[in-house]
Amino acid sequence: MELFSAQSFLLFFLLSLYVYLLFNGTSKKKSINKGFKSYPILGTLPEFWQNRHRFLDWTTETLSSCPTNTAIFRRPGKTGIITANPSNIERMLKTNFENYPKGDRFIALLQDFLGRGIFNSDGELWKVQRKTASYEFNTKSLRNFVMENVTVEINTRLIPILTRASETVRVLDLQDILERFAFDNVCKLAFNVDPGCLGGDGTSGAEFMRAFEDAASLSSGRFMYVIPVMAKINKFLNIGPERRLRNAIKTVHEFADDIIQSRAEQKVEKEADLLSRFMANEENSPEFLRDIVISFILAGRDTTSSALSWFFWLLSSRPEVEQNILQELEKIRVQNGKDIGDSYSFDELREMHYLHAAITEAMRLYPPVPIDSKACLNDDIMPDGTFVKKGWFVSYHTYAMGRMESMWGENCLEFLPERWLENGVCRQESPFRFPVFHAGPRMCLGKDMAYIQMKSIAASVMERFEIEAEDKDKDLDTLLSLTLRIKGGLPVNVRKRSACVDAIN
Repeated sequence: MELFSAQSFLLFFLLSLYVYLLFNGTSKKKSINKGFKSYPILGTLPEFWQNRHRFLDWTTETLSSCPTNTAIFRRPGKTGIITANPSNIERMLKTNFENYPKGDRFIALLQDFLGRGIFNSDGELWKVQRKTASYEFNTKSLRNFVMENVTVEINTRLIPILTRASETVRVLDLQDILERFAFDNVCKLAFNVDPGCLGGDGTSGAEFMRAFEDAASLSSGRFMYVIPVMAKINKFLNIGPERRLRNAIKTVHEFADDIIQSRAEQKVEKEADLLSRFMANEENSPEFLRDIVISFILAGRDTTSSALSWFFWLLSSRPEVEQNILQELEKIRVQNGKDIGDSYSFDELREMHYLHAAITEAMRLYPPVPIDSKACLNDDIMPDGTFVKKGWFVSYHTYAMGRMESMWGENCLEFLPERWLENGVCRQESPFRFPVFHAGPRMCLGKDMAYIQMKSIAASVMERFEIEAEDKDKDLDTLLSLTLRIKGGLPVNVRKRSACVDAIN
């Protein structure tokens, strides 16, 4: 195996050296749209090689320089477009939806991890899952269940952990804490299972959490290979990242299988929760049910925790925004006769327009899913005039869209919740201009639930504690996984808010 590993490394080194020499010795030829630099035979590959570690920022800079915010991306055996143009995104996700499925390549790269779950399927298989899941998200009891579940998690697990950290001056990785919170919450909601990852001191289930993170990051990394065939070689030889990925997926699958086995033994009602709805169909295999479990863990754990991690980091260096949120919370408490520490009702959460705007603004700059790809089934012409050939990939760049002056003005890089407010009310934005929750037929079913969770957590934490990020004054490195995480976590110092201490005393 060591021999195979050495051979793989040598092959990669020689090919990389060839790319580097070609990059420095070949005349440069730009593509017709003046976007990514294109070279004979290798296309965009040399530039991609140079910028692979800053992919999001590099592609954002390129799209910003293009007249229509769309550019052609060429690599050997792989061509497509990357766009930050709202009109193009509307065509992809709505008006010509059937022409832009996930596609075989996207599904194949994620299939080991996600199988054929709702986020990694097309056609009838996707429609069946979407329909089944929509029943659960539309039930009248969902709102109350989410409220009760989130409230219990906050009061019995999250707040005690933050309290102990404030008393012991312990530095917490807030990103890790939020991921554990979201993981426990989605498991209770969707599967009626409490894994207790935020229990005790907030370090339970470390093996699974680490495996899930590795599986998501390494699966996403398959899209970033400079030489795509290397992923297949590594997988065949079971070396490098592919070996780590296989081990991580094994742990994740075992966890999902245990959930399914436990639910089967309980013989619950057919419509007790999301998983039971899928288990009611006896044609669904254990493997398919496992795909369902993993897909919804990914959706429920990684998205809201990503958004809140970036939100608290941004807030740490914007005291004026923090004060505006606290003033809004105080106003709502006074109006409803609430004390600090009392749980907020659904209607009270809806009154938090400034907090809603602040969380939305954080997602504009740091969207949980920064880039998404589709496949083109038939030749098409985008509204901005870009030709898309059958078989090309088409990616819409949500991260770049939040940084386009053409859409958000010269202050597009500033964290400014006020841009979302009209007469004190948080306005709705076109999902094609702000596709954080996707758009069209695949619009996120859990959007409202996500905001409920995020606003509940943010309000409960902020009114009790001061959260200061240790790296609040410097740009953080992003970790491009299936969601946008903070590389190295988010270490924070936690202090009880003085007003909260006075109120308790």
